[in-house]
Order: sequence, then C-alpha cells, then structure tokens
Amino acid sequence: MSPDPRIPAGWPALPFREAEARLTAPGGPFAITTIDICGVPTRIWEKAPPTLRDLFRIARGHGEKTFLVYQDERVTFTGFTRAATTLAQALVASGVRKGDRVAIAMRNLPEWPVSYFGALLAGAIATPLNAWWTGPELAYGLQHSGARVLIADGERFARLAPHLSECPALERVFTTRMEPDPRATPLADIVGRVQDWGALPDRPLPDIALDPEDDATLFYTSGTTGKPKGAVGTHRAAATTVMAYPYSAARSFLRRGEAPPKPDPAAPQRVALLVIPLFHVTGCHASLGAALYGGHRLVMMHRWDAHEALDLIEREGCTSAGGVPTIAWQLATAAREAGRGLPSLDAVTYGGAPAAGDLVRTLGEILPRVVPGTGWGMTETSATFTHHQGEDYLARPDSCGPPLPVCEVRILDPLGETLPPGQVGELCVKGPNIIRGYWDDPRATAEVFSAGWLRTGDLARVDDEGFLTIVDRIKDMLIRGGENIYCCEVENVLYAHPDVIDAVVLPVPHPTLGEEPGAIVALKEGAAAGPEAIRAFAAERLAAFKVPVRIVIWDGLLPRNPAGKVLRAGLRAVFASPGQNGSPSSGR
Repeated sequence: MSPDPRIPAGWPALPFREAEARLTAPGGPFAITTIDICGVPTRIWEKAPPTLRDLFRIARGHGEKTFLVYQDERVTFTGFTRAATTLAQALVASGVRKGDRVAIAMRNLPEWPVSYFGALLAGAIATPLNAWWTGPELAYGLQHSGARVLIADGERFARLAPHLSECPALERVFTTRMEPDPRATPLADIVGRVQDWGALPDRPLPDIALDPEDDATLFYTSGTTGKPKGAVGTHRAAATTVMAYPYSAARSFLRRGEAPPKPDPAAPQRVALLVIPLFHVTGCHASLGAALYGGHRLVMMHRWDAHEALDLIEREGCTSAGGVPTIAWQLATAAREAGRGLPSLDAVTYGGAPAAGDLVRTLGEILPRVVPGTGWGMTETSATFTHHQGEDYLARPDSCGPPLPVCEVRILDPLGETLPPGQVGELCVKGPNIIRGYWDDPRATAEVFSAGWLRTGDLARVDDEGFLTIVDRIKDMLIRGGENIYCCEVENVLYAHPDVIDAVVLPVPHPTLGEEPGAIVALKEGAAAGPEAIRAFAAERLAAFKVPVRIVIWDGLLPRNPAGKVLRAGLRAVFASPGQNGSPSSGR
C-alpha cells in the first residue's frame, strides 16, 4: 500500500516508544504506576479518577456548560449532576444498598446518564439492559442480574409489562416518557422535568464508601450466540477509559514534533454526535465518560439517520462523530451526496467492529479536514483497549492501534506459548480496565480469565512497535482443505470495492474441502455492481483459495447488533446448501 498523502514529510519526528515514555514519565500528565489489584501487579494511570464518583465530581465542575442535547431539550452539567444526586438520594431512602443492581432500560435519552449515575452514587451496581431486546430478553436481564430496581422508558416498559411477574427480585419500577401506570413511579416525580433539572437543589452526595475495586457496572455481552453474559466491571475499570482519547491526542502531537497543547478552560467546547447506544460500553465508558471528564457536549439522536446527522452536526457545531464503521461509511457518503463539507467536524472515530483500511482513504477524500480514529475493545475490556488516530492510523490503516500504556498484550499459540511479533495467534490482554468476571457464572469466568489475563477469542498479530492488527475471531475463521482463511482479510478487500458499503464472509459447505468462503455484500445507494464483478475485483487482490465462491447482494445494510457486529448466525442459512459440485455461483 502506498503511503497516505496526508502524512507530512519527515513524519514521525519522534519514535513511538519515546513519545510514550515522555507522556507516561513520573510527574507527567499521563504518569503510570504499578499497584496490586487482587494479587495481580497492574499498571494504572496515576491521575485517572479512581472511581466513577470522582468522575462525577469532575463533571460537576463544568457547571453551566451544555452537556446533553436531545431534540429540543438541553441540559447543563449542573442540571445533570443535580438530577443524578437527587435520584441517588431517593434510591438510598427507598432502601437501595451498596451492591444492589439497578437496571436501566431505555434508548439514549437525557434520563439515561442521570439514571446511571444515580445508581452508582447510591452504591448500586448500574445494570444497563439492551434497548433493542424484546420483552422476554429484557426479563432475562432482570432475572439474571437480580435487579431490585428498574428505570425504563415507555417503550421498554411496554415490552416488559407482561413479564414483570417473572422477575421476583424486582421491587420498584421508575418510568419516563409514558402515561402514568399504577405499576410504576414516574421518574419525573423524583427529579422533575428535564428542562427544570438546573433548578433542583444542590444536594450532597450519599455518604457511601466506594473503593476503586468495588463492583460498579454489569453490562451484558452482545450475545450473538447463546445467552448474553453479565460482565462485572469495577469503578477503576470504567474510569480508566477516560484517559484514552486525551493520551492519544497528546501522543499524536509528539509524533509530529509538536508540544501537546496545555488544557485551556476558555477553549471552545468539544461537541460529539452520540450515535452509539449508552447501554454499550463504548457509548457509556468511551463516549459518556470522556464527555464528563473533558466537559464535552453530547448530541443525542432519536435513531440513526445519516442526513439528519448532517443537520445536527451543522446546527450544533459538532467537532466529532462516529460509531461503528458502517455509520462512518454512511456519514461520509451522505456528506458527499449532499455536497456538505461539515467545517466544524475534525474527528470521526469508530470501533465495535472491524474497520476496513479503505475507510480511512474514503474519509480523507470526502472530509479532508477530519482526523480518523479507531480502536479495539470489548465489553470485557470496558471499551477502549487500543487506540489509533492521526498519522499513525494513516500509516497503518489495517491496524487497530497500540494498546494504551496501562494495558498489556500477548499473542498465544494453541499451546499457550507467547508468539513473536508478526505471527498470528490468540489475543490475550491485561490491564486495569479488564472486568473482574461474569455475573453468577464461575465456569465462564474460569474459561477466559487467569491471573489478570483475558483470553479474547480474537486472532491477532502485533508488530515490533506493539501496533495490534485483528485478523479474525477464532470461531469465524474458515478452513478450506487445510488452508486458513481469515474472514476479516477478505471482507476488507470487498470493502475496497467502490460500490460496496457492507460485507460479511461466511462458510459455504463443500463435500471434499469442508468449506469455502462465501460473501454477502450490501451496495451503496445507486450502485449497480453485480456478484461476478465484485468477485473479479476480489480475485485481483486475493489468493485464489480466498476468493468468495458465491456472492449474494443483500437488500439494505446487513443485520447487526447494537455493538456493530454482524449477526452471522441468521445469515448462515444463505449458504446452507453448496453450489452445484462446489463450483462458483452467485446470487442476488
């Protein structure tokens, strides 16, 4: 791949390891120390907030800056912190005790972060439930977590109502944005209307002892196969993530040979378009947490629409946007179609699913002022584990970046031995942001956690400087007649086709080879490429055995869960029967 023209001559001005060493040195803004966590020596940021209550106190200091925007509603940091404190005091008064689970089931609304921090400040374990779940799935989350309290919006409550009797631990329900129901208490009875939060009394925080290693959150895994698992995160795990973006930005300055700018309280407020659901760790820890730490404004959307997003970016002066890679593709495509340059936008960051290297080039063509960013993480790493942006990303567009300096990586062979740089094996990770285990599931915990290390189930490699590249999920890798085929590699080639906006590679049964690669692709609006043309494009860029033998054109975007992962299980039926004699075939 030729160098990206956006990389300036003479870059990098400073080697990667030297830039990292300068930023993490004692006394620096990102200084690191090693402490013992549950018997495991662990690196931590010295200046990160130790608990989410400490992060809340930082947020309170942002005062009258606008924090949340949802349609015609606007909430300041003062309004948010007063509403959250009011709710926390009410929860404690109603009998909620440290370690109780308080479930949250709602779409992205101003009430979501108020509910989340109300639970945390009361000492409870905040338990976000997937707002896309059906009634029985929501009931499963309540049953599995043993939540005593539920805070829900009207749509989620309607789904759950027939199943409330199936949740014996549930003692109290608060609801918002719905007509009164005798089974629930309106949240507004406790905290008032959204527009009045700023006039609430400035109450003290509940006097509850909180330690960085106390349980704080219970997020449910994506559950693309089987029942979702409950990932239990500590206060430290959640709070660690807030340092990721400022650290990466500072590193980019040093790599360019420039001094990182000093914090300026008078600088214009950063404004982020929030598309990722808050019930996902990326939306909660990486987006919400970063906004609370840095005093940023979050602009919420009722649901994703690329053209509405363009309007919001211009109206609010959004400086950043993103989500999963598909959303970045759609945003860039909509901007090009509408001829809108989005001058306020200077960053587009995405994660949650593999991002094709070609996305970096596309963003550069359509939005040349934008600095692209990506990273890798999972529910079990409390969101961001690696982070990749600026010239480093332009130089390595297929990588998801280096681990944060407090994080460690090993690549293991099937026998558990550490592999050298450049070789592919299972990714194992360690750091202060790793969850402590799965709720009420010691067997699943023991299968993947050991001495502070987490076996991720991802196939990956690292280079000599520590930049990580995800190759595939172990369970998704295809084996054709003994040859390994990494689906991500093939998908990235398909993404590079100018007409393709979404792609997934799945196994096609074969009587002698076992399986061959097949692909399901979605086309950009107005595109007309056929299966054979896309297959020919792939054949020019891949070894013959990796080229999809069947390509199906999907109507619309591929089905994905809220984390951005393709729902492969439901798509496997497309290739359940092989083509005649295993020969290449195509479908539409």
